[in-house]
Amino acid sequence: MPFADEMLGADVVKALAQCLARAGRTPGKVKGVKLAGLTLRERVDLVRDALLADAGGWPDLEALVRQCLTDPAFTGWMLWPVTEAVSVSALDHGGAKAFTSALGLQASLTTRLTAEFGIRALLDADLDRALPIVLKWTGHPNEHVRRLASEGTRPFLPWARRVKAIVGRPSAAVPILDALYRDESAYVRRSVANHLNDISKADPDLAVEVAARWSADGSPQLIKHGLRTLIKKGYPPALELLGFTRPEGITLTGPALPVDVVRIGDRLAFSFTVHNTGSAPANLVIDYVVHHRKANGTQTPKVFKLVTRKLAGGEQFTVDRAHSFKPITTRVYHPGRHGLEIQINGESFGRKEFDLVD
Repeated sequence: MPFADEMLGADVVKALAQCLARAGRTPGKVKGVKLAGLTLRERVDLVRDALLADAGGWPDLEALVRQCLTDPAFTGWMLWPVTEAVSVSALDHGGAKAFTSALGLQASLTTRLTAEFGIRALLDADLDRALPIVLKWTGHPNEHVRRLASEGTRPFLPWARRVKAIVGRPSAAVPILDALYRDESAYVRRSVANHLNDISKADPDLAVEVAARWSADGSPQLIKHGLRTLIKKGYPPALELLGFTRPEGITLTGPALPVDVVRIGDRLAFSFTVHNTGSAPANLVIDYVVHHRKANGTQTPKVFKLVTRKLAGGEQFTVDRAHSFKPITTRVYHPGRHGLEIQINGESFGRKEFDLVD
């Protein structure tokens, strides 16, 4: 598994053991870690547990990690299991002092790699205690710490454990985003946009409300990136915020399908014509939706982007496209009735049915 080896391979664990030894701790368990055949997640857990065994309880682990931070070689992917060990040890020890110290240590560690994964256990344990501390990070001089405030509190952070309190209450981290959306660092602003996109999956109206407040200060690219999932789904409030209002005076001819039966592996051609019957220009986001048949016979929609353009009053244009049904690893095709729908500014403008066959 080259990907896991590249991130947390034997050479990385060996380097971690050397850092621990230079800090005055015999890394017996860490040196004995065997990684062959393990996934990345399994490697992180194994090295974390080995470090916990070598370091002892919380006060000792904290002192060890702080000593390691004086070593320039203490950096990179070896830090992922270290950040998780910090949270586990502090929570096992218990108490407000250990909790606060662990958060502070995570802020120091994030400058060497990222503590966005390790911090999640602390957030999950007591989100309301953690958030005021994390909010203070938004004013930190180091961009990595400011980014941690946004990235570490994302509802759906990739590769990370879910924090139920954040998923269930995505508004909890909005003050952090409000403090960072105009950050001087593009690295931080991108994290804010990704966090806003996560919020849009849990609470679309909240995401649009936050983006609407930010739009008064500009930030069009951040807002567009933060609302990208809602834009792709054709969510009308998000589209309207970006200037794509209800398409008054827009008519559609089609979609026209040359066949009504398509084989798995083939392509389905389709065409349609959009006409602006009004006198004013219209800003249009035009997508098509394939309604795939599921194993239980129901259908589920998948939106595909087509074109974004301004259509003058009285103007019309025709779109000719083809959709592939070539098998892919991320989708299983089930033979049966399917649908193809045209969507303009989030509204349906026509649909045709067809059969997909083996």
